[in-house]
Amino acid sequence: MEKIVILTGAGISAESGLSTFRDEGGLWAQHRIEEVATPEGFARNPALVQGFYNARRTQAAGVEPNAAHKALARLQRGWPGEVVIVTQNVDSLHEAGGARNVIHMHGTLAGALCSACGHRWIAPPEMAVGEPCPSCNRPTARPDVVWFGEMPYHMDEIYDHLASASLFAAIGTSGQVYPAAAFVHEAQAAGAQTVEINLEPTLGATGFDTYILGKASETVPHWVEQLLARPS
Repeated sequence: MEKIVILTGAGISAESGLSTFRDEGGLWAQHRIEEVATPEGFARNPALVQGFYNARRTQAAGVEPNAAHKALARLQRGWPGEVVIVTQNVDSLHEAGGARNVIHMHGTLAGALCSACGHRWIAPPEMAVGEPCPSCNRPTARPDVVWFGEMPYHMDEIYDHLASASLFAAIGTSGQVYPAAAFVHEAQAAGAQTVEINLEPTLGATGFDTYILGKASETVPHWVEQLLARPS
């Protein structure tokens, strides 16, 4: 059976009300990326970083999955082959929309990580500076998100999926952040058909066979219905 691998980015969650770091007026617009999304920024000002992610966690808890999230969950349920969802997003909207086994390559807002021993646990709504690790009790808790300069999670698993994909789709991604920006080339090298679903083609997006332009909440459900209507 054909295997579908889907990469999602901030564009799929933007319609649920979560701002991206390129949006004007959102949480990201109030800070420089270097201040709140790098290990060096956390070392310099942990209170600022914890406060920023506490605000993001609160914001994410107040939004609902949109039609695009729900459509991808429907594809997982209805497709006769495997449907793998890889997301760059740190929210849980895919899971809230019914998706299973989502691969969060940049971690999740819902998680906490001990920078000393590597233990992971569910983050409290408000994480304080010096929050102790439940495993080693050191005051070294941080958000379990991948910051700029750090290696994304689950890369070996993702590359294995790309190497066996029949169809690769990138939905709502900027196409500017590596290694995710190169996934289309990995999939195409393995012989997969490729499609980009976005408001507009990403810069330098030359690896895709097909482009579907428009809002994710409108284009993704239609795309899913077309896939599910294919003769088996």
